Amino acid sequence: MNRVGALAEKQGHHPDILLAWGKAEITMWTHKIDGLTESDFIMAAKIDRLAG
Repeated sequence: MNRVGALAEKQGHHPDILLAWGKAEITMWTHKIDGLTESDFIMAAKIDRLAG
């Protein structure tokens, strides 16, 4: 979670992070357009690499 938070801060993203026993759920969207942008998908791929 700390690595995701640091990456999000560096990239200018503000994901919602839910931490529960045995799992973490990350939700992202761009507030300006009330949806997803290419940047959100790039950030998701970077987060996947951190987890892998």
